[in-house]
Amino acid sequence: MPSPNTSAEFPAVQVEGLTVDLNGHRILEDVSFEVPQGSIVAVIGPNGSGKTTLLRAILGLTPISSGNVRLMGGPLEHARKTIGYVPQRFYFDRDFPVTVKEFLDLARHRHAPPEAVEAKLEEVGLAQEVGGQKLGQLSGGQLQRVLIAQGIMNDPTILFLDEPSTGVDIVGEAAFYGLIKHLNERHHTTILMVTHDVAVTSTLVHQVICINRRLMCSGPPQTALSEKTLADVFGSHATTYNHLHEGAHADHRH
Repeated sequence: MPSPNTSAEFPAVQVEGLTVDLNGHRILEDVSFEVPQGSIVAVIGPNGSGKTTLLRAILGLTPISSGNVRLMGGPLEHARKTIGYVPQRFYFDRDFPVTVKEFLDLARHRHAPPEAVEAKLEEVGLAQEVGGQKLGQLSGGQLQRVLIAQGIMNDPTILFLDEPSTGVDIVGEAAFYGLIKHLNERHHTTILMVTHDVAVTSTLVHQVICINRRLMCSGPPQTALSEKTLADVFGSHATTYNHLHEGAHADHRH
């Protein structure tokens, strides 16, 4: 895995003192961190810790109470065309008669050639024939790959993923994270993803950000995923399960 570009003039993502209040409740408090260009960064934390809110606040989808966010050295408005985003849940009418190709074509910038749709389908591991299928006919794993294809349709500099392996079985999950690695290595895409799978972060990412309303840790997985840190983030009742796929990993649940 290539190293992130820590010598770049500015980070891909810079968050300073981010605080978010929603409906009278403080969801995030004084969160600060940086994401180097070209890195893969995982955001972990227990349910309700503010992970999705953090992503949405960075993207301007949730209002910020205080603090500052900069993407590629500037405000969000200047970076919108360089951002890809795959939400945690994608709600749509499965009976709506839109094909995969039509769905992806809606996301294609005017300057991108029509062939980009087929190229992105191939890149995420889907046969071109899938382009003619109705969106509602896809399996959970296929739909997630189509959403990734939509997220990378215009070759983003930064890709934001919220629980990207949702609805994907264990076998498909390994291939899915292989796709994430491919996007980073081939296109040098900076990837910031929310995940519940601590096991994945130990081998895939350059940096781990632990959130539980506040920033609990930020650093390489070798130091951020210590037993003490995980107990602080998930609680002392966290249980460790070991399983094997591409080596031994620890999956912490709460």
